[in-house]
Amino acid sequence: MDIVHPRCAGLDVSKRDVKVCVRLHLRGRVKATSTVTTWGSVTSQILALRDHLVAEQVTLVVMEATGDFWKPFYYLLEEGPFDIMLVNPRHVKNLPGRKTDVSDAAWLAQLGAHGLVRGSFVPPEPIRKLRDLTRTRATIVRERAREIQRLEKLLEDAGIKLSSVATDLHGVSGRAMLDALVAGERDPAVLANMAKQRLRSKIPELTEALTGRLSEHHAFLVRVQLDLIDQRARIVDELTARIEEEMVPFRAARDLMITIPGISTRVADVIIAETGADMSRFPSAGHLASWAGTCPGSNESAGRVKSTHTRPGNPYLKGALGIAAMAAARSHDTYYSVKYRRIASRRGPIKAVVALEHAMLVAIWNMLQTGTTYNDPGDDFYSRRSPDKTKRRALDQLRSLGYTVTLEPTGEVA
Repeated sequence: MDIVHPRCAGLDVSKRDVKVCVRLHLRGRVKATSTVTTWGSVTSQILALRDHLVAEQVTLVVMEATGDFWKPFYYLLEEGPFDIMLVNPRHVKNLPGRKTDVSDAAWLAQLGAHGLVRGSFVPPEPIRKLRDLTRTRATIVRERAREIQRLEKLLEDAGIKLSSVATDLHGVSGRAMLDALVAGERDPAVLANMAKQRLRSKIPELTEALTGRLSEHHAFLVRVQLDLIDQRARIVDELTARIEEEMVPFRAARDLMITIPGISTRVADVIIAETGADMSRFPSAGHLASWAGTCPGSNESAGRVKSTHTRPGNPYLKGALGIAAMAAARSHDTYYSVKYRRIASRRGPIKAVVALEHAMLVAIWNMLQTGTTYNDPGDDFYSRRSPDKTKRRALDQLRSLGYTVTLEPTGEVA
């Protein structure tokens, strides 16, 4: 087998240290020589390791993506004069029965020397900063939602059924009523009269729902939950402001994305943070969709297709795309809404959502490559593409209902 990198190093990273195998295949020698050393995971040791690799004239460093332990090694070693490759552990599994840290490092060095591994996508530093911020915001938003759920359980314990009448427990009306309850107000009529706008039409139902047995103990716990909710909301606002600062170089890309139906500013922030604004890293739109896990999988053996399930993708990106797809499916007079209904009627809503996610990523790749805004094909796209098929489908539906149909052209259809 050909040697692609005569001087290659494999790193097996753990929390406390790293096993480093430097594999040298020098001219005139039949077999390669390997030397395994152990280094600590603190910054000074990683810098010393970098100097060691430079002294050995290593041209490629291969390491596994092990938890978050790879990050300090990658971020410091990427400043060296050699190439560094982060690989998926699934792609470099060692043989059963030979699993040790030393053998893993030697195996990585051997695979890298022969060019048998592919590097994972590691975004540049500006995108990494943006990714940290958007992921932290998503985590805090989920925690805030959990606090609201805990508040609802607490009110149920006190016999207050506010959430059964008000859709948003922490909306303007709901928050005013909860603050009054904490302040000591117990009259259901007074509390119900705090309703705003459309909720005022439900004042009789609110009066019944606010009749409970909320004690001082419950009021204290409600106050605690409200403070936690406010704290998380404040943190989300601070993170959003910081994201806006880091988004300055990528605002042009975000402005293009938000022209797609269903993609909001926050969803666009996540897509940019997870994929990067540089689509040249993905050879085609299909590569981007496959990397994101919105394409059918490939698992074939002996001519038999075993599974076409989608691959597991980035959970943050998949979550943002799911939100965008559901919003687009509920939109009116758009290509995505029609596409969703067509697929959902045949294959179910889950596959229809994945299809919309795939279509959105294809549109994003093309828009960022060309710098053009989204041009919606329209809700009549399929009827314009296949007018005869649309006509036959409509006739078949009418015949199935027991109608006899005679068509007469009006002269208006091309």
